[in-house]
Amino acid sequence: MSDLLHVTPDNPMPAGAKAGKLGQRPGRQVRYATFPATGRPLKGTVILLSGRNETIEKYFETVRDLSARGFTVAALDWRGQGGSDRLLRDPDRGFVRSFDQYVSDLELLFEEVVLPDCRAPFYLLGHSTGGLVALLAAPRLLNRVRRMVLTAPLLGLVGYPLRQANIHRAATALTLAGLGRVYFGGGPKRPHRMDFEDNPLTSDPDRFHRNRTLLETFPKLSLGGPTAAWVRAACRAIRTVSEPGFMAQMRIPTLFIAAGRDRVVSTPAIEDYASRLPSGALVTIDRARHEILQEADRFREAALAAFDAFVPGSDTGI
Repeated sequence: MSDLLHVTPDNPMPAGAKAGKLGQRPGRQVRYATFPATGRPLKGTVILLSGRNETIEKYFETVRDLSARGFTVAALDWRGQGGSDRLLRDPDRGFVRSFDQYVSDLELLFEEVVLPDCRAPFYLLGHSTGGLVALLAAPRLLNRVRRMVLTAPLLGLVGYPLRQANIHRAATALTLAGLGRVYFGGGPKRPHRMDFEDNPLTSDPDRFHRNRTLLETFPKLSLGGPTAAWVRAACRAIRTVSEPGFMAQMRIPTLFIAAGRDRVVSTPAIEDYASRLPSGALVTIDRARHEILQEADRFREAALAAFDAFVPGSDTGI
């Protein structure tokens, strides 16, 4: 089923890839993929949770890094993005009603793929939106997941002219007025809409152009901006995971890796959250931009070294 995945010359498919769709409802299926470990000894499975408007293919390089360390990798595209079915008639609009729906996607991945087919123990590696979903799901995953590593998790929005509380109010007002499907930050996707010099995601030109080529070659994998409903759902999820009672339920050891030059999510919010979470640890990579695992080698290798130090048995010296 690897024909569900897409390759470009500078982004080859990892060895042994298998892909499929979760769920039985037409129009609501979620794409997933698994990749076997290539290194030995075998060390378990990493569940890779990507960010908003990201795809499984974008993490092929990271998959190879993890596979070489002895991990099986399982990944998915959240409903409404990547190779998963879209939720609106306009496929470009980033939409979800609640982040609990993303948690349901993750639970379905566990039930249909990870638990029956993947080697334990299990670890989560989540980026940005994927990091927030991991936190939201954490109380339910206590007996399944040994540790979590979250890179630049979405714990505070930046790039809006409003404070986050006002962002939440505005997005809620639009959603309750029946305008939840309007764009709220960004708009329809446009070819070549971001030049390397202007981008807030990575300082590495090769990885930037690799990822842009992927979406130019397979435009159906990409989205435009988020809708008001998506922003409201994100704000509500941030508020939920930040409540003291919720944080008290979170006992999975969690490493937060923040980017020192993040212009997409709030690094101070990540640092504050990690300091208040009893099971949390923090590494901030100075000068790194938002997409830490797509960054220049010196930043990316620092993140992988932090992963190796935190996840038991993962250090292979590579």
